Amino acid sequence: MSLMGTREIMEIIPHRQPFLLIDTIEELEPGKRAVGKKCVTYNEPFFAGHFPGEPVMPGVLIVEALAQTGAVAILSQPDFKGKTAYFGAINNARFKQKVVPGDVLTLELEIVKQKGPVGMGSAKAMVDGKVAVTAELTFAVN
Repeated sequence: MSLMGTREIMEIIPHRQPFLLIDTIEELEPGKRAVGKKCVTYNEPFFAGHFPGEPVMPGVLIVEALAQTGAVAILSQPDFKGKTAYFGAINNARFKQKVVPGDVLTLELEIVKQKGPVGMGSAKAMVDGKVAVTAELTFAVN
């Protein structure tokens, strides 16, 4: 059972379809960490062109899904209600395996440092317990 579904997620972050890239939040510690899920289906609009005959979820969208999960964690703090979290930096992104239709992405982001509205998170996306993507994400809340 999920902690939050799409409607609750959209109450925290401003993303909407087709760019909302998380389906549920499974775990949440406001200001500390969040774990989300994304069920990757053949119906995703990006699969029409990435790549015909061999659909692969673009790595940048996996990083975006991780960022959205982190945004839920940071924006769940009462001081940031109604704000938006923006990318400040993406560092050390590593893509270790393809993500394809039928995969369920587990998206984890732990906020490792925060000073005022700027923070850094350690992010990991997994499929079936295997790491697909890791990255360090810096954000600014405005």
